[in-house]
Amino acid sequence: MRLRVPPGAPAALKVLAAAAAAPAPVPPLLGVPAERPSAPPGPGQEQQLQLELDSGTVLFSANAICQYFYLCRGEEPTDLTTQWLEWEATELQPAVAAALYLRLVQGRAGPEALGVLRPLLTHLEQHLARSGTSHLAGDAASVADVVVWGSLFPVLQDETSVPSELQVLRSWFSAVSAWEPCRAAAALLPEALRELQTHLAQRPPALPAPKHLPQVCPGGQVGTAPLTQSPQDEESPERALSDADIAAAAELWARGPAALPPPRQPATPVLPVEGERNVLITSALPYVNNVPHLGNIIGCVLSADTFARYSRLRGWNTLFVCGTDEYGTATETRALQEGLSPRQLCDRYHALHADVYTWFRIAFDHFGRTTTPQQTRIAQDIFQRLLARGFLLQDTLEQLRCERCGRYLADRFVEGTCPSCGYAEARGDQCDKCGKLINAVELQNPQCKLCRGTPVVTPTQHLFLDLPKVSHLRVPQLEGRLQAWLEHTWDTWTANARHITRTWLRDGLRPRCITRDLTWGTPVPLDGFRDKVFYVWFDAPIGYLSITATYTEQWERWWKNPQQVELYNFMAKDNVPFHSVVFPCSLLGAEDNYTLVNHLIATEYLNYEDGKFSKSRGVGVFGDMAKDTGIPADVWRFYLLYLRPEGQDSAFSWSDLMLKNNSELLNNLGNFINRAGMFVCKFFGGAVPAMALTAEDRRLLARVTLEMRQYHQLMERVHLRDALRCVLSISRHGNQYIQVNEPWKRIKGDQGDRQRAGTVTGVAVNVAAALAALLQPFVPGVSEAIQAQLRIPPERCGLGAGLTCTLPAGHRVGTVSPLFQKLEPEQVEALRQRFGGGQAKQPPPASAPHTSAAPGDPKLIQELTEQVAKQGNLVRQLKAAQVEKAQVDAQVAKLLELKQQLALAEGRSPEVPKGKRKK
Repeated sequence: MRLRVPPGAPAALKVLAAAAAAPAPVPPLLGVPAERPSAPPGPGQEQQLQLELDSGTVLFSANAICQYFYLCRGEEPTDLTTQWLEWEATELQPAVAAALYLRLVQGRAGPEALGVLRPLLTHLEQHLARSGTSHLAGDAASVADVVVWGSLFPVLQDETSVPSELQVLRSWFSAVSAWEPCRAAAALLPEALRELQTHLAQRPPALPAPKHLPQVCPGGQVGTAPLTQSPQDEESPERALSDADIAAAAELWARGPAALPPPRQPATPVLPVEGERNVLITSALPYVNNVPHLGNIIGCVLSADTFARYSRLRGWNTLFVCGTDEYGTATETRALQEGLSPRQLCDRYHALHADVYTWFRIAFDHFGRTTTPQQTRIAQDIFQRLLARGFLLQDTLEQLRCERCGRYLADRFVEGTCPSCGYAEARGDQCDKCGKLINAVELQNPQCKLCRGTPVVTPTQHLFLDLPKVSHLRVPQLEGRLQAWLEHTWDTWTANARHITRTWLRDGLRPRCITRDLTWGTPVPLDGFRDKVFYVWFDAPIGYLSITATYTEQWERWWKNPQQVELYNFMAKDNVPFHSVVFPCSLLGAEDNYTLVNHLIATEYLNYEDGKFSKSRGVGVFGDMAKDTGIPADVWRFYLLYLRPEGQDSAFSWSDLMLKNNSELLNNLGNFINRAGMFVCKFFGGAVPAMALTAEDRRLLARVTLEMRQYHQLMERVHLRDALRCVLSISRHGNQYIQVNEPWKRIKGDQGDRQRAGTVTGVAVNVAAALAALLQPFVPGVSEAIQAQLRIPPERCGLGAGLTCTLPAGHRVGTVSPLFQKLEPEQVEALRQRFGGGQAKQPPPASAPHTSAAPGDPKLIQELTEQVAKQGNLVRQLKAAQVEKAQVDAQVAKLLELKQQLALAEGRSPEVPKGKRKK
């Protein structure tokens, strides 16, 4: 393992501190640049840190490197530490860079430099003061403390530089600075500052601009306004509201429906409009030869659909396309297995995919397929343009051929040991364990996945896309180079997309084969190669273009219009290199003014319980099975988006699905909306009562408006999971507001009490109306139900910048009924067994059998300690969700049993629980 810290690297301090905190400290190579050029850096990021792992993987992100060192310590990232790292990267780093520039380059030290940081320091002070913990994510120093301290220390250097009124922050900064790993890193500061001064003088940072969030402009259009609040993390208490916040929220409320953007009239076909924001959204094309499972659905189509729905709500001119990827060996092989022709198989599975997505309420503008004349015409045109411009090479390719099957084997039909990490089940194109792209002939001990025979290496002639040559192509609007285009769009990609692309480019851009010895595919229009078809990863992304062409003959207005079109690509992380390098290079080389991706949105993987989805083993829920569970489509959508794997892999869990349904949907969201509507019906004859706002009401308006602005900011950055949490937070504010004011009691009181009950009810039902719009991208069926029950007119269903009075006094609501149903433990356990395959036979961790290991076995003690902690968290969650006592008692019994096993393992006498005695 080698840690390279080049001179002037702004993020060096936190990385050095994290390295010193690792179990086996890693001596850094100070002032040593990378041996090989890395991926194209973003502006001002030319000096890059690198951590080269023993496996060959290289980490470039300073925060990822810090997190890796803490993983080596056995400290897994939590939601809170992840949020702090993101806050440091997006909010604190730009401000620190500006402060350092003022101080080191311009000599403007003291209050002027600290003024840039003041709002962020105040945010840290408030979090530490309200959390009651000594560190950012708990009572012990975590990676969050090291990262935030490492950014601040070059500016502050000691606690006396922290403003005197921020006493809690002073104590925290002093404590972290005194920690040995941080103290050792800080000793290198003087030399580091001199190098950083040179670095900043050459590349002055821009002063951090205020964050801009949607606000309603005159005329009802949604515009932008500076965000005055400091960033918040989900788990910290809310910041104090300012008088300006409250006044602005009250003014927005008073504008009523006029504050909402007018609904956009749908056009057919949807085409770009000059002067408007034209958003083109694609979801990675699913293979036609299988049924999508829950991980496939959240990784591509559901995430893309959620953003497309939000985009339409904002009034942006939006086109959302997808379709089935139907060519390739996988289709041929599956057709043979099922006794069908490839065309028959494609027809069958295309219809199956369409049915699955329809049930999940995926609102494509067009769902097409790649086996069309338009696909052949467009793919062959791009090929001919590349050929004419000299960007294709002819060379010999060594392929694996199975003599027993009598065919060349596509990459995904070869399995063997990864040459990089030794994983025994690596595919012929990529290793699922280490993520490296590999050549099938490089596999050790290769096997044909069809017959399990040993294939032989056979040389054949093929065509290659000359990536190194294309990457230096002169194209004026993209400044002539692939690198320039990458730098132009780099900051709008997800972090994992940037990391994967960096790793791929670091290994070198080599020519990529674009032909295959198959019969089912787009034919190659070139003598000597007419018995071949295009390789799927040259051909498949062109499907986005051809699918649009089957939607409208004016498809080029979307795909040859980079000046007016903003392109979002949604995919899982394994598809990144082909969308970030291969496909853009193909379009660049064609020199035909193609629209290239602006926002590359990649998810990590969703696993099933503690394993992987497997159709053959009956493990996991697949798209065609979900509707047979009795669980509504919107509940599936909600849960998948709630645990969307944005920063790291996540896992579907039946017990967690039950918990989230019963606590977040039923007890939080459903309970609030139902109570708000029922109070109107029961106490006020179905008409929204008159409202006389008090200071308490205005504070609620301001709180909800701030949550809505945070929601917009997160949605624009495609942080869908966190945006959904903003919606749930609004519902919690509403429940608390109702609970504190008790309108069911006040309605029985005097005139003042009855008036107060009316105000609370009217405000609450308007919050419910706002939730209907906020929920529409996530759970459209629930949104429609709320709109119907509250009789919200279509022109008032828009998504505003904050809370406004869309249901004025006198508005009549309809029949209000529950939105969600409770999931029972017996129902969920039956589903877990049904979809568990071989996993269902394994005992759950909480009821692990007694072991014959001797007391004092460290491995057993560690295992039981972890199980006790996990079961204790589950019990606390169930109690917080106020589920039925019998369900809580069952889990408490499991917890007590685990504690007894732990006591025995530690050589202690287990405590016998004492029953409660009556007085």
